[in-house]
Amino acid sequence: MKILYEDNHLIAIYKKSGLLTHSDNTGDTTATELTKAYIKEKYNKPGAVFLNPVHRLDRPVSGLLLFAKTSKATERMATIFRKRNVDKLYVALTNHIPDDIEGTLKDYLIKNKKHNVVKSVKQSVDYSKKAVLNYRLIGEMDGKYFLRIHPKTGRSHQIRVQLSEMGCPIVGDLKYDAKEKTDGRSIALHSYSLSFIHPVQKKELTIRCPLPKNELWENFIHLQSVIN
Repeated sequence: MKILYEDNHLIAIYKKSGLLTHSDNTGDTTATELTKAYIKEKYNKPGAVFLNPVHRLDRPVSGLLLFAKTSKATERMATIFRKRNVDKLYVALTNHIPDDIEGTLKDYLIKNKKHNVVKSVKQSVDYSKKAVLNYRLIGEMDGKYFLRIHPKTGRSHQIRVQLSEMGCPIVGDLKYDAKEKTDGRSIALHSYSLSFIHPVQKKELTIRCPLPKNELWENFIHLQSVIN
């Protein structure tokens, strides 16, 4: 467990790619379970540990995952996310250069819950949800392009689908048209930071999660100073 931030109300961890946020039908260990175990051991807590993820990361995505440790923080963080009063910053690698160095993507997304896949349409239709993100190209090396991404909405698989629709699928994301396979349990999408007003302390808080030190990201570690 790598703890990025912790106080009496919130805890943020580094979630490795391949680790679930919530439990599913695989029965595999989740980030939520691991964080509860950490809290239980650190504070010698009897009984069940109260902990709620206030957002989620797809299984193959790495990076910052934030939890609420109290019911008060859970309710207030839910409101912060619902009102979009949080600045979310991701980074991604693609094998294709965008037509424009920076831009805004606007799509309508429809999720097929049975197959856990999302498709994009250009106009609003029944059951579609509007998805908006800003992106900027900030580096290139060995045929991979490093993008900084600010999602303005929080739709399922949003970044993955919208980049694929732009012609720039994320490296390793075979579900959304990538051609280059990684280790099978990770894609080159990383939750880098969250900024918001603390739900209890009422002060501005920014939490960052450095890039993983692995083969996928090693050529881009030096660009962390220009991500924000």
